[in-house]
Amino acid sequence: MSAPRIVVRRDSGLYAYERALRRAGLTPVAGVDEAGRGACAGPLVIAAVVLPEGKRGQVPGLADSKLLTAAARDRVYAEVLRRAVSWAAVVVPPGEVDRIGLHVCNVEGMRRALCRLELAPAYVLTDGFPVAGLPAPGLAVWKGDRVSASIAAASVVAKVTRDRLMTELHERHPSYDFAVHKGYVTPDHNAALDRHGPCAEHRFSYLNVARRCRDDVRIPARTLARIDSAADDLDEVVSVDNPADLMVLSEEAVFA
Repeated sequence: MSAPRIVVRRDSGLYAYERALRRAGLTPVAGVDEAGRGACAGPLVIAAVVLPEGKRGQVPGLADSKLLTAAARDRVYAEVLRRAVSWAAVVVPPGEVDRIGLHVCNVEGMRRALCRLELAPAYVLTDGFPVAGLPAPGLAVWKGDRVSASIAAASVVAKVTRDRLMTELHERHPSYDFAVHKGYVTPDHNAALDRHGPCAEHRFSYLNVARRCRDDVRIPARTLARIDSAADDLDEVVSVDNPADLMVLSEEAVFA
């Protein structure tokens, strides 16, 4: 028996994917997203969320976490946790990112987050790229955190969870100002790296970190091999002034 054909117009609103999947009998639907891919310090956080059907599943103010102010994200985060049928967040430490690679950590984190849900999903929506080995069939949605409520909810949970962890890390490592830039590459963050070198919370597989401490044994061999041949724009920065907040750097620019 073939899967039902589902057509969703991209202008149908944030809840269109979930409504269409439910009409096809594919429920519950889980959305998955991450925060911290482009940061050169701190953990990678992956979240999975199942929203309920009907009005309770319509979260006030819900949107892609990068399009919300910090205060708005906190409000939406509280609403998502209050309304969600089930949710889970996985925190991947920077050492694991260095050891097995960013993409592998991201994919494994998605699988782990979905397996931690108290309610097993019948269908999974992922942001941007397909993921094999999920516990249910799924669909990769281009810019999913802007067109799927479940993915947007997961993006908010991942982002707020990570931001709060980075604020805690600031208390332990105040020299780097993690509470402000959340571990992303900014002029102030690079200046702190120049003054103090990296700390244990930095990702030594990221080129802008590795080239500042070439003799550090924590730098993976694959990263050492790229330092001298890498482009000159390794200190490309992101803005912290935009309310959309700290857009992710390209993996190609900072990660080896």
